[in-house]
Amino acid sequence: MKILIIGSKGFIGSHCVSYFSANHDVWQCDIEVDYTTSNYFQVDATNADYSDVFQQQTFDVCINCSGAASVPDSIKNPQRDFMLNTVNVFRQLDAIRKYSPNCKYIHMSSAAVYGNPKYLPIDENHPLSPISPYGIHKKIAEEICQSFYDNYHLKTCSLRVFSAYGEGLKKQLFWDLYKKAQTNNTVSLYGTGNETRDFICVSDVVYAIDGVIKKSNFKHDIYNIANGEELKIKDVAQTFFDIYKPEVVIEFQNQERKGDPINWVADTKKIKNLDFISHISLKEGLTKYVKWLKEDV
Repeated sequence: MKILIIGSKGFIGSHCVSYFSANHDVWQCDIEVDYTTSNYFQVDATNADYSDVFQQQTFDVCINCSGAASVPDSIKNPQRDFMLNTVNVFRQLDAIRKYSPNCKYIHMSSAAVYGNPKYLPIDENHPLSPISPYGIHKKIAEEICQSFYDNYHLKTCSLRVFSAYGEGLKKQLFWDLYKKAQTNNTVSLYGTGNETRDFICVSDVVYAIDGVIKKSNFKHDIYNIANGEELKIKDVAQTFFDIYKPEVVIEFQNQERKGDPINWVADTKKIKNLDFISHISLKEGLTKYVKWLKEDV
């Protein structure tokens, strides 16, 4: 199978490259200059055009891992976030429509499309009410995928990834904890610590993608990608420091951060119907992450 991974130099994309290269013909696409990697397409960072990519090669599957992935940055730079998370999805699908209409398309969406949930656990039929530009743009991107399926019969899926973490991630909670602990044994965080998230190791995200490729109908199917476990931020932060730096004391500011929901946990029945099984516990995943921090950062 010939697989194109857009955003191949990024967090989830690079893990997809490593995983799928073992058994498939993998091609990469990103904005970075790369003179050594074979089967690599470079696109413009500010005005990406995917026509050449799909004119030159015929792919069985395209996994779109590109785009921005920061709620705070989407609030500061909403136009940039819109271009990367919404306009580029349209451009990719339009190129597929013109040049490779049998290519299956997987869009990496986000749990941010849900906003503050009306009920827990959150299933895929939960109303969408995003509370950040990032979430709004991911929601629009899903609607674009739906439109290309409805109007052009393109094979699309959207995967709503919850709180992914793992080796290579230099943003979000665990990276923030690591950076703050470099200079201080007291670490201050937003919120109360009782906020909850559903964490999933990046290797499990990739396993889920593999299951979607093999078993989804691609009728713009939507899947939550998560573990289905509701964990408090104060507990996961403590787990991280138990592994990385036990002497650290965690303090919470009791202030909400704009754009952040309070509680999240996913209903994962739908992805489990594709035989997805989580392989990595939070402690195992954070142990690997800490090892990467100590050896490669």
